[in-house]
Order: sequence, then C-alpha cells, then structure tokens
Amino acid sequence: MPGNSQRRGAIKKTGKGNPTAGSGGRRRKGLEGKGPTPRAEERPNHKAYKMAKATDKRQAAKPKRRTSDGGPEWVAGRNSVVELLRAKVPVAGLYVADGIERDERLREIFRLSSDQHVPMLEVTRQELDRMTAGAVHQGIAAKLNAYEYAHPDDLLELAAERGEDPLIVLLDGVTDPRNLGAVIRSASGFGAHGVVIAERRSAQMSASAWKTSAGAAARVRVARATNLTRTLKAYADAGVMVVGLAADGDVSLPDLQLSDGPLVVVIGSEGKGISRLVAESCDQLVSIPMASDLESLNAGVAAGIALYAISQAR
Repeated sequence: MPGNSQRRGAIKKTGKGNPTAGSGGRRRKGLEGKGPTPRAEERPNHKAYKMAKATDKRQAAKPKRRTSDGGPEWVAGRNSVVELLRAKVPVAGLYVADGIERDERLREIFRLSSDQHVPMLEVTRQELDRMTAGAVHQGIAAKLNAYEYAHPDDLLELAAERGEDPLIVLLDGVTDPRNLGAVIRSASGFGAHGVVIAERRSAQMSASAWKTSAGAAARVRVARATNLTRTLKAYADAGVMVVGLAADGDVSLPDLQLSDGPLVVVIGSEGKGISRLVAESCDQLVSIPMASDLESLNAGVAAGIALYAISQAR
C-alpha cells in the first residue's frame, strides 16, 4: 500500500549510502563538540610539542649528564683560605700543620669553619707541603672537591620544570675565572637558568670563580660543552633563539625583540669578542650602546647589562 513503510524494501536498512529516512540524527551528530583543545605539548605542529620531543630524544641519547675535572683543588695560605670561608665557598676540608703560630686570621678561619661545619685535620708540615705541591701555605690549606658540571641540556630541562622560557648565558673564549664568577652572579640575580662554558680554552670553576660569584655558584648551574657551535645548534633545534653581544651588532640592545622568548645570550672575550663560527650560529648580533667607540666592556659587566635589559623586557 502507498505510504506503508513496513513493506519489504521500503527503507534501506544497511549502513551504506544515504538512508531515505531518519537523516536528522546524522545531522545532530555532526554538530557535536570535539572535546577540549589539546595542550600545546600534545599538538604536533606547536613549538612546545617539538621542544618536548627534542628533550625526550636528548635524554634517551645522553644518559650521562655530569662531568668533573677529576681531582680536588687546593687553596693555600691564610688570606686565601679566610677569603674562601667568608665567601661561603663549599670546602671539603681544612688541613692545618701541627705547631703553627696562631694569629687573628687563623682564629677567624677556625671560627668560620666551625660555623660552616667544615672538617679540619691536623697534619705534619711535610705532609702539607706534599699535598699543596710545595706552595707557600703558611701552615694551612683548604681542599675543594672537583666541580660537577651540568650538561647543556639540563638547563633547558630546568626551565621546563619551572614553566619558564629558557634564558641561558654562553661564554665564548672567556679565560678569566673572575669574569666567569661575575657572569654567574649576574645570571643568578636576573633569573638565568644557567651558564655554558667550553671544555677547553675557557675559564673553569676554580676557587677564584667561586669567590667572585659571591655564593651564586651554589644556586646557578654551570654546564660544560665539548663544542660550542654544536651546542648552539642543539639549542636552536629545540626552538631557542641565539643572540650574540658584539660591538658591531645589527641590533641595539634596547631594540632587541627576542627578549621575551626562549633565548641564549652569547658573550665573547674582551679582546677578541665572539669567534667567527659562534657568530655565524647566532640569529642576531646585538650591541650595547656606548658613549665612545673606544670603550669596551669585560664579560662580567656586559653580561650584567644584557641580562638586566632582558629581565626588564620579560
């Protein structure tokens, strides 16, 4: 009969093609929401997703993260030792020659070592001569354990843990440990996640660097890289922009537009500046405005100025 939908063949009952009846349900299904927007780390085309994948890849490829110089450092002499303790440099132990004459400096050393819980051992003068390789020790010497350097990737991971854009300082050709200590101090003061140095031909974490950092070296990680150019390329692959400080930079520091994103700041030596290969790895070369072209800044001062400007932009 006409209009009888119960008869055989009146309505297609398979799921293929367009049904002759009941299409309203299909249209309603098409209007349903797709759920909440995925996080940035879960969207393949997002920068955060690529950075997370790059970090996972580095972690799988480099299980060993830290290196050290292999042996302790000795600091000999009463003035040097008291300065170490005043700066709260981590001292593994104090060695005192038996029978030495006590003066005001030695009494201060004993007091500071007690307050900081530094172990103290009494040895013979001949034994102290051997330990310090014949240095003029005045009857006392301090032993510093070998510094454990971070891996450059650790600094990216630290920024990720804090939920912040990475801010890293990389030193190229800086050989004065006092400059290294000053850079570490500025990095701590302006929120950088760490400092990267070269394994060769670069200042290392010595007692002098510790003292100049005024304790900041205990709060800021120092990473050591075998090859600075490869390290910068790895940072770039992780989505971090690289800027280098240069007297003839294309951009003035106050006009830098990259300050509020992931950033590596490269600082060269006072005499030679940034090396050619490292400069070619930079996305921009930035200059610090100076009153005279004849003036130059050492690495510690340049780092402080640059990090202050970047922290203000952030």
